[in-house]
Amino acid sequence: MVDENKEFLEKVKEYKEDFEKTRKELAKIVVGQTRVINGFLRALICGGHVLVEGIPGIAKTLIVRALAKVCGCDFSRIQFTADLLPTDIIGITTYEKEKGFYIVKGPIFSNFILGDEINRAPPKVQSALLECMQERQVTIGKETFQMEEPFIVMATQNPIESLGTYPLPEAQIDRFLFKLYIRYPSINEEQTILTQNMTIKHFDDFNLQVILSQRQLIELTKNVHNVYLDKKIKRYIVQIVDATRHPNTYNLKLGKYIEWGSSPRGAISLYIAAKADAMMNGQIFTTPHNVKITAHDALRHRIILNYEGQAEGISPDDVVSEILSKVPVP
Repeated sequence: MVDENKEFLEKVKEYKEDFEKTRKELAKIVVGQTRVINGFLRALICGGHVLVEGIPGIAKTLIVRALAKVCGCDFSRIQFTADLLPTDIIGITTYEKEKGFYIVKGPIFSNFILGDEINRAPPKVQSALLECMQERQVTIGKETFQMEEPFIVMATQNPIESLGTYPLPEAQIDRFLFKLYIRYPSINEEQTILTQNMTIKHFDDFNLQVILSQRQLIELTKNVHNVYLDKKIKRYIVQIVDATRHPNTYNLKLGKYIEWGSSPRGAISLYIAAKADAMMNGQIFTTPHNVKITAHDALRHRIILNYEGQAEGISPDDVVSEILSKVPVP
């Protein structure tokens, strides 16, 4: 057992070095956004999907494209529009006299899927992603196809425009492992962006190198489950999620603003995300700090605020922060 732990520790240390190289490589083209990039890397380790929210022009698309390049994976971008059809995403069954009936696969058949402005598509199209995201398979006509691993959907939405948009169904939002916010760059970062941007340079000019591989990503998603997580921390995770549902039990001042708490997927996401954060830092065991670091990303989209909370300008992040301050740390 000791030898196995030692061997796993050496492997995790190698992973940590790979992640550091990946961050350095991404820094060639993406200025700042360290917190967001770490969120993406955790999602890759977990094999989970990511919902990204931010105003236009702050490198949402660029980060995903660069990440696919550095990870040696296929990249596919789907621009969601009001007239998009489900078949435009998953593919169709068509017919030619010489071939007969055959399948034409859509852009969903890739490793990294960027769903750009996903909230612009009607519900019928949004629901077409559900089977792909949860079951990791696609049904076209009478045939069902398994998605090639790794398969990760990274969807973006613009929070400042509501014209021509459709709210994402809660069932679909819940299928995203994380929801990440991309903020404005700092003054120093924006000064660097003036000479290092995709407006005056081409993507290939940055000469990004492949650091990880598809095989390594698949290995990561398997090995992350071997990171040790104590029963006390399991209890801690469950209590954090329980506090979103029964705020009065934990004496939350912001509890009156919660309409619906997190689903069990919130606890599952936090459980695996904490392990991923530990692995990124070269650990083979999970601490309460790993849970706290990932709690906002895993829970912010799973807490539904009532109208009073929205009117008062309360955010789910405020609620998560209070929960972390009130739930006893083991």
